[in-house]
Amino acid sequence: MTISLPQGPYEPRATPLDLAPTGSPLTSRTVFSAAHVVADPYADVTPDSPAAVDWDATLAFRRHLWSHGLGVAEAMDTAQRGMGLDWAGAEELIRRSAAEARSVGGRIACGVGTDQLPPGPATLAEVRSAYEEQLAVVEESGAQAILMASRALAAAAKSPQDYLDTYAHLLRQATEPVVLHWLGPMFDPALEGYWGSADLDLATDTFLQVIAEHPDKVDGIKMSLLDADREIDVRRRLPGGVRCYTGDDFNYPELIAGDDRGFSHALLGIFDPLGPLAAHAVRVLDTGDTKGFRELLDPTVELSRHLFQAPTRFYKTGVVFLAWLAGHQDHFTMVGGLQSARSLPHLAKAYRLADTLGLFPDPELAESRMRALLTVSGGTR
Repeated sequence: MTISLPQGPYEPRATPLDLAPTGSPLTSRTVFSAAHVVADPYADVTPDSPAAVDWDATLAFRRHLWSHGLGVAEAMDTAQRGMGLDWAGAEELIRRSAAEARSVGGRIACGVGTDQLPPGPATLAEVRSAYEEQLAVVEESGAQAILMASRALAAAAKSPQDYLDTYAHLLRQATEPVVLHWLGPMFDPALEGYWGSADLDLATDTFLQVIAEHPDKVDGIKMSLLDADREIDVRRRLPGGVRCYTGDDFNYPELIAGDDRGFSHALLGIFDPLGPLAAHAVRVLDTGDTKGFRELLDPTVELSRHLFQAPTRFYKTGVVFLAWLAGHQDHFTMVGGLQSARSLPHLAKAYRLADTLGLFPDPELAESRMRALLTVSGGTR
């Protein structure tokens, strides 16, 4: 039976991939999935209201990722941090998810930012204080800290030295090594010129200087610039023992596979919908079978590039949409009303690409939900 999509008729596959949880850890790479949050669809809210989160469904999705051996990167941009999820919601998410991680033995790292600051200009001292407050919350929860790029710091900093001083201060405060996150303006336009320059070569030098001056306090870096060549260059210039976690949702198979001079670990939003398949592919890589790894993961790039197409910051809509089709939640409602951020043709193509990959545990459920969305959002043809 075919389904009529905006792009034309499509015949869904009948069976999914067999990707049951194994419980065994991944060994050759450290892999985090940046996980989404599930909204409460019955909350009486507006787009300007604080996020209303369905905590049971949100934590269940994290258990799903842990069951496949993946780590969870919590309260990051995939969780709509700064796009519907405020600091109060993020703090509760961090505390709940960290407690859940302890109960199941899951690995977790959490985002530290400055989004509790009020709108408008902030001083560098206020930026540092905001970072410190969030760092304390993450460390008290028992999670690893990810120092995220700050919109407030981007606005307050006048030179590369301001970044060097701010990060030096924060790294001295951290009790355990952290992950540094460089999020490019394609994900958040307010981060243009981060590290003190719009010239990426100069910004890279500042970024690397922070790491070189504090290698004992940096577990790794997350590069989210969608620039594979730059990531490889940075990876090769890191001090020994500092990991590179790819955040490149366009080029992740080749970056994780690596070359004779090294490889990237992973901290990726696309590993939210790809979780079971990604974990299976890395287990193949654990055996030394790079070719088999690429054969599994390369076909997923078309879906990822589709979800992360410009304006890239709205990729979260496609991620939550696929979670609904896959049966991880009962609705396609997002905090902040962000389910409206992508068009019906965009979502329909995401469905087709994901179904072709066998990502839906119950293809019939995914098809019926896709039909329902087409009827409600597009009427009948």
